[in-house]
Amino acid sequence: MLTGGNVADCTAGAALLGRLPECEILHGDKGYDANAICLQVEERGAMPNIPPKANRKWKNCFSPFLYRNRNAIERMFCRLKDFRRVATRYDRSAVNFLAAVCIAATVSYWL
Repeated sequence: MLTGGNVADCTAGAALLGRLPECEILHGDKGYDANAICLQVEERGAMPNIPPKANRKWKNCFSPFLYRNRNAIERMFCRLKDFRRVATRYDRSAVNFLAAVCIAATVSYWL
C-alpha cells in the first residue's frame, strides 16, 4: 500500500492490520502508537508492542527486549534505501515505484 509522503503512518495502519496473519506479538514503531490501532491489534488476539510517543499521557505496556528483534526489518528498509531511486521516489506512478523496489530487492538480496 503506497501513501503520500505527507500522510501519517497510523492512517494506513487500519487497512494494513486487516491483512495481518495470525501472530502473538505485533511490533510497530512510534508512528503506529494510536489507541485505535492498539485496540484493533488486541481484537485480533495479538499483543501490540509499540513504543509510546513522548507526548502520551498514559504510556502503554512496552517491552524493549522483544522490540530488539525488529531491527532486521529496519535493516532491510535501509538496504533498499541505498538505491537512490527508491529512497527519493523518482517514479510518479505506484506501479513504476513497485517495480523499482522489486529490482532493488533482487539486486540487494539475490545477487
